[in-house]
Amino acid sequence: MTANIVPIPAGLQVAASAEAKDAASTLVAPSNFLAQLGAGEFAALLAIATVQHYCKGDLVFRSGAPGNNVYFLRSGKIKIHQLSPLGREVILWFCFPGEIFGLAEVARGGGRVVNAQASERSEVLAVSEEKFRTFLGQHPGVAMLSMQVLSSRLRVLGEMFVNLVSDDVNTRVAKLILRLSARYGTRVGREVFLNIPLTHQEIADMVGTSRQTVTSALGAFKRQGVLSIDNRRIHIESEELLNELTQNS
Repeated sequence: MTANIVPIPAGLQVAASAEAKDAASTLVAPSNFLAQLGAGEFAALLAIATVQHYCKGDLVFRSGAPGNNVYFLRSGKIKIHQLSPLGREVILWFCFPGEIFGLAEVARGGGRVVNAQASERSEVLAVSEEKFRTFLGQHPGVAMLSMQVLSSRLRVLGEMFVNLVSDDVNTRVAKLILRLSARYGTRVGREVFLNIPLTHQEIADMVGTSRQTVTSALGAFKRQGVLSIDNRRIHIESEELLNELTQNS
């Protein structure tokens, strides 16, 4: 399905600039790229962007397509994935509101090597490669932030590869939850609330196993008092126990 693409009205640019300023004054997830921009940077970015809307299942881009744009998620959820030789979907990571994606090809050139697909109704800002390069040249702090994003994702993918070849499934699930909680969790005392909805199938596709196996692992964690789940959101009741699970593989 073709995305609905519209330019950003000037009034929205002003409102969004205020939104960025408000967001920057509060605690944000380290992955929230947009919230880490200054009001002027955010307004300048919006001035060169177009808005794209996607329904659940729509592809923002597919593997093999030209890497002409960089994207910023305003709302919804985007999964970045590849297909195995057997056609199985392997989720590399999810993008949540405020995050940037499609950045690697802007940095290195060439075509896409992954798919970006909407997991729910999503609103995205798209900026052409040429305009984004000019923008980075004018805003060196944003260029450094972009480098940090690429570095962080490379580190995560490296950890995922090591986990796949060295850990059992329960350990992989536990490490995934800890990794996500560090990026998207809210700490209340000694407990952590993971502020993102994930299905058992999505978790399975991120750790390389079946949905049934993930359901079994999460059930075991619940019985041990490690976590609970409400409306697809994970509540880590004992981070200490969860850490122990990652060390006993």
